[in-house]
Amino acid sequence: MAEILPYRSTPVFNQDTLPAALRARHDTKAGVWGVIRVFEGELRLTYLEPPSEIVLTPDQPGLILPQQPHFVTPTGPMKMQVDFYDHIPKL
Repeated sequence: MAEILPYRSTPVFNQDTLPAALRARHDTKAGVWGVIRVFEGELRLTYLEPPSEIVLTPDQPGLILPQQPHFVTPTGPMKMQVDFYDHIPKL
């Protein structure tokens, strides 16, 4: 089976360059999955529907389902990127 590759990726952000839009409630479009990948440090991912939180690390990426409201919060120095897929990705 062929590897599923992202169709788009954000730049790599750190705790200072992480856009305000990602720190506030937002969601992916219909048919779009997001994978938040942390390269250094930690990042808190808050899902709003259903409500829950997870701490993302280099060993623990975060999956965003299509149209799932969420936001992220740096917990200290970190580097992260979001990959976008049009099919459900493997983590």
